[in-house]
Amino acid sequence: MAHAYRFGIEEEFFLADARTRGTPRAGLRAFHAAVRARLDDAEREQLQCQVEVASPPTADLAEARGHLADLRGSLAEIGAERGILTFAAGTHPTARWRDQRPTDKARYHGIMADLRMLGRRNLVCGLHVHVEVPDPEARVGLINRLLPYLPVLLALSTGSPFWQGQQTGLAGYRMRAYAELPRTGVPELFADADDYARYVDVMTRSGAIADASYLWWHVRASLKYPTLELRVADSCTRLDDALCIAALFRCLVRRVVRDKRLNAGLTAASRGFVMENLWRAECDGVRATLIDEAQVRTVPISALVETLLADIAEDAEALGCAAACGHAARIVAEGTSADRQMGVFAAARRSGARERAALSAVVDHLAAETAAGSRSGPGGHPNIAPAA
Repeated sequence: MAHAYRFGIEEEFFLADARTRGTPRAGLRAFHAAVRARLDDAEREQLQCQVEVASPPTADLAEARGHLADLRGSLAEIGAERGILTFAAGTHPTARWRDQRPTDKARYHGIMADLRMLGRRNLVCGLHVHVEVPDPEARVGLINRLLPYLPVLLALSTGSPFWQGQQTGLAGYRMRAYAELPRTGVPELFADADDYARYVDVMTRSGAIADASYLWWHVRASLKYPTLELRVADSCTRLDDALCIAALFRCLVRRVVRDKRLNAGLTAASRGFVMENLWRAECDGVRATLIDEAQVRTVPISALVETLLADIAEDAEALGCAAACGHAARIVAEGTSADRQMGVFAAARRSGARERAALSAVVDHLAAETAAGSRSGPGGHPNIAPAA
């Protein structure tokens, strides 16, 4: 098991006007121009109110942390210079989809033409984790066997309790919004690599998709890299939470590689339990209880995380990320970004703030907590003013 299981992390961030906390207009063009000029590992996303950063492939978690911390700090600085807040969350608490403008890029023009109104409604941000596997040809089988873990990873990342300026009652609404798009969600249980290859071949040759990168499942085989890509997680406000999700997924990939019997032979019913558990995680985050197929009962996330950490202990030790994986227990104990967002909103309302001002307080909290993950340390944006 000497394979390094190198990994890379992609984080998507929202932008907000520092005065109104809504979709920015003034300074947006200058913001993206400055990001393009100053940051090699950042690029525009499908909508103009988003930006994405990525860490280079590495086997060193500390290296990934440093790289992402620098990028978070740089985005915050560039935004502060132009009256724009940057923050990580699954959904934008105040932005409205009707106000969004697509990014001027050929790929995104094609996606928008295909998705039509759904493209503008795709106002969500996710955390994507790539993990290199020893045998790229085995990735399809590994995807099947990783499916039961997806609900726990989603629960730990939930950070999308608001949508279109409203409370949703869900900890992870992002997945509900994203489910509007085709070719999302839990992938099919492909029989083998040939079965998957035939699916991609028919889809591309028929013109349904341009290539396999248009398959937006919760976990997929990357088209560009010899990796498995996790896509189920909300964009994590705290950098420590993002690194925890990445470390857990990396260890889980190694775990299923070294034990070929683990989760082998999943059935359509097994896939159904995964889908039900994802819904339960969306609703209640780390307070959820998930169906245990083998025990024929529901089990709280806290117990599932404890079992998971014990099961991947050997892998975490081998890959040098035991501490990052162990952070999952702290997430369970303290709550996710969704819990903190709802707490900030409730506190603002109790203090007499109107609903819009309470939502603005949530945006301020998200911007400050996102910036706290940079090397410059805790603190918010100096240009935050009372909400208009």
